[in-house]
Amino acid sequence: QVQLVESGGGSVQVGGSLRLSCEASGGLNNGCMGWFRQAPGKEREGVAAIGIGSGYTYYADSVKGRFTISQDNAKNTVYLQMSSLKPEDTAVYYCAAVRWCYGGNWLFRSQNYNYWGQGTQVTVSS
Repeated sequence: QVQLVESGGGSVQVGGSLRLSCEASGGLNNGCMGWFRQAPGKEREGVAAIGIGSGYTYYADSVKGRFTISQDNAKNTVYLQMSSLKPEDTAVYYCAAVRWCYGGNWLFRSQNYNYWGQGTQVTVSS
């Protein structure tokens, strides 16, 4: 059973940066991992994803050029580096994983992921 543990959330001012981490255990050697976020009263939104084997990265238009997803396979950890943060980036951020995956918009549909972390709050204030 794959378990995901996120860390790194917090409060930051507009224009600031944060790095989220997601450590995976349980033998996730292939597939994809993604970062989603959910603001109060809104649906969960996919923001970035990465192919564990290929290293290919995918971004939602809303974060492209500001967020970077990366992985450290030796540490079984995926990161989300967030820069130039805006108030609309405020949300609970979730790490997710799936053992078999496709590319493109498939990766931004939360129902395609089997495993989820507990979430970490990111608050951007002006």
